[in-house]
Amino acid sequence: MDRLTALIQDKQNPTVVGLDPRPELLPGQLIEQARQRAAGSMAQMGLDPKDPQQTQGEQAQAVWADHLARAYLRFNLAILEGVADLVPAVKPQIAMYEALGAWGIRAYTGTCRAAADRGLYVIGDVKRGDIGSTAEAYAAHLDGLPLPFNPGQTVDGPTRAGGRFPWYEDALTINIYLGSDGVEPLLQAAEHIQGDLFALVRTSNPSGSQIQELGLDTHSGGGTIYQRLGDLVESWGQPSIGESGYSRLGAVVGATHPEDGALLRRAMPHTFFLVPGYGAQGGSAADVAPMFDRSGGGAVVNSSRGIIAAWRKDPDYSPQLSVQAALGMVTRDARRAAEAMKDDLNQAIKEAR
Repeated sequence: MDRLTALIQDKQNPTVVGLDPRPELLPGQLIEQARQRAAGSMAQMGLDPKDPQQTQGEQAQAVWADHLARAYLRFNLAILEGVADLVPAVKPQIAMYEALGAWGIRAYTGTCRAAADRGLYVIGDVKRGDIGSTAEAYAAHLDGLPLPFNPGQTVDGPTRAGGRFPWYEDALTINIYLGSDGVEPLLQAAEHIQGDLFALVRTSNPSGSQIQELGLDTHSGGGTIYQRLGDLVESWGQPSIGESGYSRLGAVVGATHPEDGALLRRAMPHTFFLVPGYGAQGGSAADVAPMFDRSGGGAVVNSSRGIIAAWRKDPDYSPQLSVQAALGMVTRDARRAAEAMKDDLNQAIKEAR
């Protein structure tokens, strides 16, 4: 976690912006422009964009997915314009993009590359988890294509091409339900690129308690499942502790469980926390403050809607604005929201120390 820690210290800001676009979070002008451009593309293909039977066909749906994905990317670029010099990291949630198929994946990788080009630490929120060859394939998110272009090379096992292409991610969120067999291949990939992982330990969603709070018998050491997961993550990360004092294997710990987060902080001194649930999900700065270490480090807090949808609360917004003016408002309001979150977190951390 050395690079992420350095970026947080440099910007004095433990915030990560969740780039999770959905149609309702984009200005209507941008959606309408995408519709108009899709209609033009359909017409060029000989399709009638006003004929419901034709617009529900696969060709037309592919055209619409393409233009909606382009709108997602344009929206994300407006967010990045406002926050890139202010925050250390971004966290695009891949499901929002996968909903648009191949075109959405292109918007996802374009978003990751744009963030990386601006010097941001990119957390791919992909929540992968499997074993064997499947885990090795997932590792391509971090260390590149499974085979380099080398004419005449014999293919006798996985040989990474290396480099950032095609995902441009510095870290991944992972599901560790399958145990160390599913973690090791990803840790190896993270080591290869000096990247990191964040394992689900205590999540912010209410129903997570159905599993995570289940008690363990004394033969298993007692405590709860989330505590045991925390112990495993702390142990698995030990060999990769860096100069920051934190390992490459971090933990996802939700802001909506402040007492549990404080307990895990004490039990996991070398594990960096990724903290979702601030803001729209109900977590406050005071809730997340105990998840930081005694020096005010060791954690980064995510906000998605609170930053990327801040424009929706702007009294100056009007449907009559041009697309460019609406995107300018997205940029400006995202920056204001990110600045307010930075101040909120830093004040709470200061008061808690």
